[in-house]
Amino acid sequence: MSANITGSLNPPVRPEYELKLKPFTELPVERELPLGSRLWAQGWLRKSVILVVLAIIWEVVARWQNNELLLPTFSATAQALVEGISSGELLAKVAISLSVLLQGYAIGVLAAFILTTLAVSTQLGRDLLDTLTSMLNPLPAIALLPLALLWFGIGRGSLVFVLVHSVLWPMALNTYAGFQGVPDTLRMAGRNYGLRGIPYVLQILVPAALPAILSGLKIGWAFAWRTLIAAELVFGASSGKGGLGWYIFQNRNELYTDKVFAGLVTVILIGLLVENIVFRTLEKATVQRWGMQR
Repeated sequence: MSANITGSLNPPVRPEYELKLKPFTELPVERELPLGSRLWAQGWLRKSVILVVLAIIWEVVARWQNNELLLPTFSATAQALVEGISSGELLAKVAISLSVLLQGYAIGVLAAFILTTLAVSTQLGRDLLDTLTSMLNPLPAIALLPLALLWFGIGRGSLVFVLVHSVLWPMALNTYAGFQGVPDTLRMAGRNYGLRGIPYVLQILVPAALPAILSGLKIGWAFAWRTLIAAELVFGASSGKGGLGWYIFQNRNELYTDKVFAGLVTVILIGLLVENIVFRTLEKATVQRWGMQR
């Protein structure tokens, strides 16, 4: 009994040993990924593969259908696109459309900012924004074409009017929703610094609500493109001039289906360039850099 007690008080000592590890410098710090994995990690390459696959499907379906009047092949459309660019006709139509689009887009964004600033500042502004968006947001911009003709006549003014309508309400709704989601701590911090009115909106609300604002800018840009092409189909047919919409409409009347598709492809390409260059660069420089978006 005493031996057991003595053994528990003095347990056996195990021999010590030292394990020598390899120097850290002999091990690879990072493993290089295979070439295929590195290439597939590039977003532009994945999107390019998608576009190439769509172009191949288009070419196969068009050749199987074998009716150039209904569906031209991708190669014929690409040829018409190159010819339109080289002759300068398509570029001139693009310049006309973009000049009108940017004007209406800028006015719509500015009007949306004014409305949302009033909405976050006063109760009357909130009631005004709620009422106007409930009334006018469901109204299609193309339905205002007859009214635009009566008020502004045939020309740039009517196009800008319908563009402002198509941009204003989605932009205002997204911006206001972003303002409403700003945390109370940021709001109180701005109040403690004595910010009121426009400085409070620009320095507190706009940076915090920037993801929602960028989303509204994207939606407004897409709506503006749709509205412009549809409006130019009407105004171009009436006045004999116009941008991409008139180019598409005129070639449809003359049964140049390949040129019609070339005009549509031009609209798509401009949309891709704006999305992947303008908006993507803006997101990387702001919300992604600040950790507000993954």
